[in-house]
Amino acid sequence: MTAAFAAHPVPGAHLRARNWGWRHAGRSTPAVSALDLEIEPGERVLLLGASGAGKSTLLQAMAGVLGGEEEGDEFGSLLLDGRRPADARGRAGLVLQDPDSQIVLARIGDDVAFSAENLGVGREEIWRRVRWALDAVGLDLPLRHSSSNLSGGQKQRLALAGVLAMQPGLLLLDEPTANLDPGGVREIRDVVDRVVSDTAATLVVVEHRVAVWRDVVDRVIVLDPAGGVLADGDPGIVLEREGSRLAAAGVWVPGIPPRVAARPHRASPGLDLLHASGLTVGRTPFASKVPAVAASDLDLTLAEGTGTAVTGANGTGKSTLALTLAGLLEPVSGSLSATGALARGLPASPIRWKSRSLLTRLGTVFQEPEHQFLASTVRRELAIGPTALKLARSEISSRVDDLLERLRLAHLADANPFTLSGGEKRRLSVATVLATRPQVLLLDEPTFGQDAVTWGELVSLLGELVDGGSSIVTVTHDLALVEAFADRELVLGAATEVRA
Repeated sequence: MTAAFAAHPVPGAHLRARNWGWRHAGRSTPAVSALDLEIEPGERVLLLGASGAGKSTLLQAMAGVLGGEEEGDEFGSLLLDGRRPADARGRAGLVLQDPDSQIVLARIGDDVAFSAENLGVGREEIWRRVRWALDAVGLDLPLRHSSSNLSGGQKQRLALAGVLAMQPGLLLLDEPTANLDPGGVREIRDVVDRVVSDTAATLVVVEHRVAVWRDVVDRVIVLDPAGGVLADGDPGIVLEREGSRLAAAGVWVPGIPPRVAARPHRASPGLDLLHASGLTVGRTPFASKVPAVAASDLDLTLAEGTGTAVTGANGTGKSTLALTLAGLLEPVSGSLSATGALARGLPASPIRWKSRSLLTRLGTVFQEPEHQFLASTVRRELAIGPTALKLARSEISSRVDDLLERLRLAHLADANPFTLSGGEKRRLSVATVLATRPQVLLLDEPTFGQDAVTWGELVSLLGELVDGGSSIVTVTHDLALVEAFADRELVLGAATEVRA
């Protein structure tokens, strides 16, 4: 931390909501309603609530980026320093769930400068801010370093630095550690703690990992999906006094684990489905013909009725491996071949299969749910795969209705997928793959954005699928998922290992 950063404290912002609410366009019910709250300058707030309770919507409203009348209907009043947030330009800075969505320029220095430049800050002052923002978040790289050549944790730091360069009085963080490894989680939390201490900015953070932020914040506010606030107060008092009630409502309460359905005693694995030997995986950067290796010399066999967790630090090649196993990326070297029923009538290498062949064999859930959405409603989204398989209309309806109910999406059947909360988008992306009932599922961070209730239900469903004979691979930083679901763990890194 440089002295320059601490020498320019920013007055904390004041927030006030009076009977405030927001309904997305095309929705019959509001995302947030009847909200009354006041956040004083300099307060540190952890904003909690069930998946779909409106946490991200509220953050976007505080940042003044919800949009106008075409995007939805606003009720009541929400004021930032006595003004509508949209009129308080530069006063609030929002870090989104996905840092990739905030990185806009090719070099990290330019990317951090972008926000301050938009506010009309002078050139000399911009570069002073850029340097202290990068120093504040601990991103010790040259200003010309490529913004695309960063690990997940580094991208999160870069997104945070870009917001800090605005010198906002209100720092808004939407699940800033959701896709980070445990080391990255602690680093980002400590960076935020240090920054708000030095700037006196007001902090509002949305995060399901309550234990991570409990000692950083001084207040917990829990949104009620039915409207208003479910609980509000000192973190220790609220979590102790209201713990059982909050856990039942989906809040992750330390010491109260989510419920997961009991599993039957496992028989030995079934037939082999996919085998990798000496596999090296990587991606070819834009404007290059040479793939950048992400992980190498991997040996792995996927069999019927098995659950495999792929873990490791950010940047070790977990997502690249999953896409390669799914037949979506060509191996750099080594062999990958389908066997038995999975390969019947097809070439051994999945990369040579047509998309229709993949539907019932290898199902993939990407890390970013939006990358999978094609339809205008949740119901139509779920019907795309079964329709491509030319199933009977009655069978399509049956599968869609079952998944809507099982994954708590029935009330959103007619909603646009892009208007769902982060956790709802994740459940929908998983459901779209389950709709075609593939033999092997490859899921990248399947529990991202889930509250305690939906997490337990989703993990129980994955367990049922494995017990029914499916092979499931989950790329994850969620250690609770590994413990509850996986038969074995493939840990990628400097010394890749398999743990039973």
